[in-house]
Parts: sequence; structure tokens; C-alpha cells
Amino acid sequence: MNLKRRRSAKLWSETPLASEPSSLRERRLLSEPRPARGQVRSASGPEIATFAAGCFWGVEGAFREVPGVLETAAGYTGGDRPSATYKQVCGGDTGHAESVEVLYDPEQVTYEDLLETFWRIHNPTRRNRQRLDIGNQYRSAIFCHGRSQETLAAASRDRHQALLRKPIVTQIAPASAFYRAEEYHQRYLEKQGRAACAATVR
Repeated sequence: MNLKRRRSAKLWSETPLASEPSSLRERRLLSEPRPARGQVRSASGPEIATFAAGCFWGVEGAFREVPGVLETAAGYTGGDRPSATYKQVCGGDTGHAESVEVLYDPEQVTYEDLLETFWRIHNPTRRNRQRLDIGNQYRSAIFCHGRSQETLAAASRDRHQALLRKPIVTQIAPASAFYRAEEYHQRYLEKQGRAACAATVR
């Protein structure tokens, strides 16, 4: 199977390839009418947001609770190597951050709303650390899909900075290749019967 065909595999594939770029859009999720959890998609189609806020277990769990979020995927992005696995990322040499891609209906939830969730679930003033998780892969970051998201993210950061004494260290950068994490990481808290990850919630 060539790379192009593997990139088009569905997000919900039972055999995901962690070493392949696997954005939700590349997997044709947007072109397939598949409402999630009883939600109706907007006529204009869903959009994608990508966030890093510590351990992706808790980050994914938090965004899955937001009305209007259709799908999520835990994975790795923001690095400088053309592949990523959990072992490689934990080694700290790939530059990737544990991240979550969020597919959302903009008619039900706005990007600004998602940003509010992002700020709420972690401490953006801690560099490369959230609770007990330490390392560059746990950094605070917003990976933007387009200029509009970048503008909104910066404005939201500035509003929150005005409320804090310590400087926000959140990285705001263009979205790059996203590598879907191994299947056991997907919806991890749901599989464990847990509502939140203590290492992520402030």
C-alpha cells in the first residue's frame, strides 16, 4: 500500500499507523457524512483545530465533552522528524508535542469557544510541564489551520494574559503534519472509565 492510500485511511480505522501523517482532513472525514454522537453537521462542513496542553489523554477527554465537537484524535505534531511514535516522542528527540486534533461544527461551537476550553484545562504559564508530566512533548501549543485561527488564537492569548501575573508561554504556530497516536491512546480516559486526567486539569 503506497503512502497516498495509507494517508486516506479513516480516522476510526482499527489499525492506525502512528508513523503516518494522519490529519482528519487527509483521512477524508470531511467528505463522508458521518454525524458523531447524534449531532447534525453544518451545511458548510466541519472544521479542524489542533491543541497541545500536556498529556493528550486529558486534553482529548476535555474536548470530547464540548457540544459541537464531532470527533477527536490524539497524536503528535509540531516536530522536525517525518514520523512519530509514542516511544520516539517520549525520548524527547523528535520535537513533537502530544496533541489533539478536534473536528468541530462551527455552527454549534466556535473556534473561540474551543480556545476557552484550551486555556481552562491547563496552565499556560508553565514551560514544557503540566502537573507531573515534564518534557518538551508536554508543552502548551496552539497549531493553527490558517491565518484566521492564528489571529483568533493570538487575541485570545492576549486577553488571558491580562488576567495572569506570569507570562503565558503557549506556542502559536502553523499546523504541520499530524501523526495519529497508537490506538490504545485514543479516547484513553473513556476506556479506563475516568472523567479526567489529574495530570492535565489545573
